[in-house]
Amino acid sequence: MLKLEHISFNVPSEQGRKEIIHDVSLEMEDGKFVVVTGPNGGGKSTLAKLIMGIEKPTSGRIYFDGKDITDSNVTERAKMGISFAFQQPVRFKGIQVLDLIRLAARKQLSPADACQYLSEVGLCARDYINREVNGSLSGGELKRIEIAQVLARGTKLSVFDEPEAGIDLWSFQNLIRVFEHMREVTDGSILIISHQERILNIADEIVVIADGTVTSRGPKDEILPKLLGTSSAVGLCSAFNGGEE
Repeated sequence: MLKLEHISFNVPSEQGRKEIIHDVSLEMEDGKFVVVTGPNGGGKSTLAKLIMGIEKPTSGRIYFDGKDITDSNVTERAKMGISFAFQQPVRFKGIQVLDLIRLAARKQLSPADACQYLSEVGLCARDYINREVNGSLSGGELKRIEIAQVLARGTKLSVFDEPEAGIDLWSFQNLIRVFEHMREVTDGSILIISHQERILNIADEIVVIADGTVTSRGPKDEILPKLLGTSSAVGLCSAFNGGEE
């Protein structure tokens, strides 16, 4: 289980310090699909980075499976079972997709075994397994390859920071299908930072963050209707929007 206790985070500004996250406390039970949403600039992506250890909270504590991981770095958290998918996946010239899947799985998978993970995310494995992770791949292809890596790792908690950012409508529609399938087959918890209605609609729980604080949280059936009634206020959109935070 992931637990955040009174997490705050601030950065230097012309006025001295600017608070990005203010006194956030959250618990995420095992096996849940949770979407964190809210207006751009509200602190969603910062919260994801705090969970992964990319940023360190100014105050408060973070616990994972009962262990205090506040001072643990990214590598240590990855070894504990936390995965993180960036808004813009990294391209690796000279590294093949097969290499990335093997690194994620932490073992020397056969090409056939690695191909199973690509098939899980809707990619024709024989067309991708030996391709380089470079500029020849589209944003949507990179996102699905990154999700295949997460599946290969089989971690307890998978965090996705605005997976819809920078991809076209067709890729986004396929991405939704991938997340629906991932929800069915994974044993771990999934946390997605997003303001897309179609992603919110497949969540177990929704957490709304605005101005660095949690303004509401609860089951999807309780929170989503309220959000759709005030979509302009929370930055939701039912059509594709490639925006980033």
